[in-house]
Amino acid sequence: MTYIVDRRNLDFVLFEMLGIESLLATEHYAHCDRPMVAQLLDTAQRLAEERYLPVAAQLDACPPALVGGEIDILPAVRTALTAYAEAGFAAQNFSMRDGGLQLPHTVAMAAVGMFIAANQGISNYSTLTSAAAHLLLEFGTDDQRIHFAPPLIAGLWGGTMCLSEPQAGSSLADITTKAVPAEDGTYHIRGTKMWISGAAHRMTENIVNLVLAKIRGAPAGVNGISLFIVPQRLVDAAGTVTADNNITLVGLNHKMGQRGTTNTMLNFGEAGPTTGYLIGQPNQGLRYMFHMMNEARIAVGHMAVMSGLAGYLYSRDYARERVQGRRLGHKDLTTPQVPLIAHPDIRRMLLAQKTCVEGGLALSHFCALLVDQQAIVHGAAREDIGVLLEVLTPIAKSWPSEHCLEANKLAIQVLGGAGYTLDHPVERFYRDNRLNHIHEGTFGIQGLDLLGRKVRLADGRGLALLVARIEETIAAATAVMSLTAFAAALANALDNLKRATAAATSEADAERGLANATLYLDAAGTIVVAWLWLWQAIVATTALETADSERAFYEAKLAACRYCFNYMLPTAQHQLTVVEALDDTCYAFTADQIGVAA
Repeated sequence: MTYIVDRRNLDFVLFEMLGIESLLATEHYAHCDRPMVAQLLDTAQRLAEERYLPVAAQLDACPPALVGGEIDILPAVRTALTAYAEAGFAAQNFSMRDGGLQLPHTVAMAAVGMFIAANQGISNYSTLTSAAAHLLLEFGTDDQRIHFAPPLIAGLWGGTMCLSEPQAGSSLADITTKAVPAEDGTYHIRGTKMWISGAAHRMTENIVNLVLAKIRGAPAGVNGISLFIVPQRLVDAAGTVTADNNITLVGLNHKMGQRGTTNTMLNFGEAGPTTGYLIGQPNQGLRYMFHMMNEARIAVGHMAVMSGLAGYLYSRDYARERVQGRRLGHKDLTTPQVPLIAHPDIRRMLLAQKTCVEGGLALSHFCALLVDQQAIVHGAAREDIGVLLEVLTPIAKSWPSEHCLEANKLAIQVLGGAGYTLDHPVERFYRDNRLNHIHEGTFGIQGLDLLGRKVRLADGRGLALLVARIEETIAAATAVMSLTAFAAALANALDNLKRATAAATSEADAERGLANATLYLDAAGTIVVAWLWLWQAIVATTALETADSERAFYEAKLAACRYCFNYMLPTAQHQLTVVEALDDTCYAFTADQIGVAA
């Protein structure tokens, strides 16, 4: 039994649904074919099960600790990260020009997903490092790319993003970290950063901290934020790591889940000058950081999917093996008990998990496919993919972090009281997944981003492109007799989305227009996932025409599609009714009405 991957479903999404073999046939990815993908995934599964999975419970029970001013981590974490890098996984989706393997992002995501499901506490280090390297390659100077990017791509160094501060949290306009110009063209960084994941450990030779700070005289608010490379240890002209850079570890935050990843408070410039290197132009830091943030947000959504998948696969197998009770109406105690899966409500919970998890997986990999397509197209087509990704990013981050977390809750419920104990991993999957709902922008922030910014970009071009793709699938499904009702339901939900969008974006009172942005986000996400399920149902229906031994697999796809449309889509339509009406129940609810402390 493995609960870190469902290879059959992964093949379905990659090859039958998304058709990535056409991507592999392009010049950019011609060195990668389907047998190579299978071999890569085999290696990832073996390494994840050998190095990551065996220490997951131990790392959760014995998280990083502050000992003598330094972080003490289980040695198995360094061993796992070293094995990951040596196997080439750190370099998967970087171009050959930059020292990478130039694999499609869809393929790299599939491989990385197994490490996440096996041990999210360890996998976070690599995810952050990869995102930092991509940012440096996009916006760094030639010198910065030469000195800092290669060790990140190779997995020899770590990477972090340092945004939040104790007094500011998600309100980046209120950060106070300062960058003072030095005579040699560098900057002295001074301030405090909070909630920094993957920082301050000694498992790698160096850590590249990407720090948001304000240069003296910069404009107020977010328009005055710049971005700096602030290495844990300085690097000389030859690329050799030298002295410490006066970054003080103040303390560790102890989390509910994902406990194997260091989460820190850092002081810059407290013990002496902390050197920073300006990335790009002054006052453009937030724009640069959002390049990393958007990659991280899609990654967080995928993390939520994989935690949900691990819980689903574990509870599914448990329900098959665990016998308890008898079918309703069977009261003869001399007859044997039946497996849990024989009970209808257990099957309901398993089907709900399957629908959320496999829908979320399709969403993550569709976004990854758009990233891959950006690498091989140019001009207006590339711009369209970019603006479509802008709209999908808050959805890809948030919908899985809400609904795959719900799947983890159901996994615990399938096991009953046993699921609440440390004897089984499902309670840990839930705790790990709970953070994905919060970090890289909370659910509410993503709602404001989608309704307040993303659907308005380029005069609504991104949303129009998404709607057009959904309508193409609706048209295709209309031609399939068994799917016409689903096609009509999705068309109706899409009309509701259009009306709700128009009502909220045209409201003169911006606060009232955005008061139900979180409902809008969740509903939009459900509509997108319903679209992806309809797409899967079309593929499954076609496959069933010739399928023999795999009929149950494709029939299960149709069952999950039916669940999505009958149980989930109606909720989204109700949410959009509230948004369209500009309902002010919550908006008009005042602080005084909440009451005051005694």
